[in-house]
Amino acid sequence: MATGTEHQQNSGGVRARTRAAIAVPHLRTDRWWLAPAVTAAGLFAFIVYSTWRAFANAHYYAAPYVSPFYSPCLAQNCETMHAGPNADLFGSWWGISPAIIILIFPLGFRLTCYYYRKAYYRSFWASPPACAVAEPHAKYTGETRFPLILQNLHRYFFYAALLVACVLTYDTVLSFRDQHYRWGHMGLGTVVFLVNITLIWAYTISCHSCRHIVGGKLKHFSKHPVRYRAWQFVGRLNARHMQLAWASLLSVALADFYVYLVASGVFDDPRFF
Repeated sequence: MATGTEHQQNSGGVRARTRAAIAVPHLRTDRWWLAPAVTAAGLFAFIVYSTWRAFANAHYYAAPYVSPFYSPCLAQNCETMHAGPNADLFGSWWGISPAIIILIFPLGFRLTCYYYRKAYYRSFWASPPACAVAEPHAKYTGETRFPLILQNLHRYFFYAALLVACVLTYDTVLSFRDQHYRWGHMGLGTVVFLVNITLIWAYTISCHSCRHIVGGKLKHFSKHPVRYRAWQFVGRLNARHMQLAWASLLSVALADFYVYLVASGVFDDPRFF
């Protein structure tokens, strides 16, 4: 029968022969599990909500507001939106929710985001669950094999996320209309949309890929003062990338839920002027 030390040396991962022979899983005495547990709960709640709303295919437009989950609406079965983000690129053959088409891009951007990788690697895959806590996997290949090698698509999803943010900005401008499409009006939904698009842009441009695009491949910052200032600005935002990731995730869900409440007739959009 193998002893504990022999079993440790014959195992992989942190139990490999080249690692320190420590029998206990970890030496931490704090509640190290709390942070990954809260992260998993938050991400799981958003996944459940967004999945329900994406497949619902209803209550996503209440003039002048359109849910960010359904914008731009690229299928023929979209609701008619006066001067809204309609573009019938997918014909009558597309029978399911039009939200499925567009959500691929912001979802891909967030899934490959450096912060979200850390979040769901620790909370769902326990790779590792926390600092100084051994992961349960016998072998670690990093992001060199499928499916994690797809994380390298992050920079391309960033460009798609920029386009989506531009469309949501257009939706926010359209929210300065009333239900009859007359300009010069502002409701509670307008405030919700303004907060959401501000957080969406802040999260998007605080991305590490954006920081590299703005200031990368420069040998002398002194010769490029505009790009240097832009790089500094993005860098300051990048330091708050985690907070912006969560804030924008919450704001986009709240914006969608607000449209759902108005479109389903739960209450009328309060108007300020």
